[in-house]
Amino acid sequence: MPGSWRQHDHPHLTHENCQETSPAVNRYNCLAWAAGEDFRWWWPDQRGYAYWPAGVPRAESLPAFIAAFRTLGYEVCDNADLEPGLQKVAIYGQPGYDGRIVPTHASKQLSNGKWSSKMGALEDISHDDVESVDGPVYGHAICFMSRRHVE
Repeated sequence: MPGSWRQHDHPHLTHENCQETSPAVNRYNCLAWAAGEDFRWWWPDQRGYAYWPAGVPRAESLPAFIAAFRTLGYEVCDNADLEPGLQKVAIYGQPGYDGRIVPTHASKQLSNGKWSSKMGALEDISHDDVESVDGPVYGHAICFMSRRHVE
């Protein structure tokens, strides 16, 4: 399997559906990558160590993650299908200790219909479909958002 993550954490990633696109670096994460940035870490931590868009609640909740991507022009959409003229992101999540869904990851769709993820502090990858990074660490895609393609 490509990459330095544990197979158990991402059991659907294989040599056939995944390709490393850049080496591991710790300066940005999946949310930043999905937002189009590769120079800072995005996360709604309560202490404000990571970047989070102004005016968006610093909460690990789906509404907060949706609000963060709305600051970039994204709106909730129905699916992960490739649509000409649109850029899409997927927000992943899994049940937290209290049963509510907690966002864990984000990926962005590429113009060829594949998806791109930054694997935490590890590599950037392209993967064939949105489900490829499903597993015990990220859960599965819980929300899709789109915006008009921005150059």
